[in-house]
Amino acid sequence: MSNARLKELAVSESGFVFDPYSGGTFTLNATGQVILKALQEGQAPDSIVTKLRVEFDQVPARIEDDIQDFLRTLQEYGLTSNAD
Repeated sequence: MSNARLKELAVSESGFVFDPYSGGTFTLNATGQVILKALQEGQAPDSIVTKLRVEFDQVPARIEDDIQDFLRTLQEYGLTSNAD
């Protein structure tokens, strides 16, 4: 997945995210922050699963599906494309 656009996002420690391209803002929970940071670093979804299991005590069994949902949401916001 290309992370060029994702790298441009400004993310605060509280999870507030600003998209300088659209001017849009949104807020992430702690899990979303870990996922977004990992994507900005270019990590693949399977390594993000491992990262979440290390950082959090309880990770749902369907975390892979949750990550895919998150990626679809990023696409809906125009932060990634179909080609990513």
